[in-house]
Amino acid sequence: MDIVEFNRDAWNKESKAGGEWSQPVNPEQITQARQGDWTVVLTPLKSVPKDWFGPLTGKQVLGLASGGGQQMPIMAAAGAHITSFDNSDEQLAKDQMVAQRESLLITTHQGDMADLSVFDDAQFDLIFHPIANCFVPDVDKVWRECFRVLKPGGRLLAGFCNPAMYLFDHDKAEQSGELKVEFTLPCTNLPDAGKDLNKTKGLGDAIEFSHSLDNQIGGQIAAGFTINGFYEDKWSDEALVLNKYMPTSMATLAIKPGIAQ
Repeated sequence: MDIVEFNRDAWNKESKAGGEWSQPVNPEQITQARQGDWTVVLTPLKSVPKDWFGPLTGKQVLGLASGGGQQMPIMAAAGAHITSFDNSDEQLAKDQMVAQRESLLITTHQGDMADLSVFDDAQFDLIFHPIANCFVPDVDKVWRECFRVLKPGGRLLAGFCNPAMYLFDHDKAEQSGELKVEFTLPCTNLPDAGKDLNKTKGLGDAIEFSHSLDNQIGGQIAAGFTINGFYEDKWSDEALVLNKYMPTSMATLAIKPGIAQ
């Protein structure tokens, strides 16, 4: 199975259906961003602290798996030079739609987040990477590519799922209102998963992979980053029964050593 192509189709369907992460921002939000009044999210609810970005005006920003007409248009209106890289054509089209509507300059590229070979070394000042690496089997590749394309002193802002989410069958929990551990980690809903990977249910039709904190946070450190910020977030009780008991996602600010230009 071509996982990248499979998930591309799944997210194109999700985007066409107008899911939560596929609803473009409105003109008022763009106007506010141009005036310096803006927020964006890496995780479902919490706004990213402004000091995680540093000075944004004129900076080269890569939106990594961040299409959908939301974060990238806001950051473009706030003064950044935006490149949006996403696996979904439909998500990228929504970035372009808002860019054309609001006279914003956003460059888009379609591709696999674990392969940024279209970009030069040290091309970007900042990478904005919301929860998305659950859709790739090897997150270490993502961190290594992020490190390569960032300038010295560059920042990686990343959100990711709490690994504990993947212990449960959330469809069953939603129906019964009770949580029961169903799977061992790591796990995936890949149909032909091997004996070391248990089947679980992912978002919609997409193939998902759980990743340990060793891969998520330790992987960033192994790639060469220093971790300079961290927070946890919840979603809503309606989205996940687990939300009543613990944070379901988290975010990190990682910096590539060196002096920012």
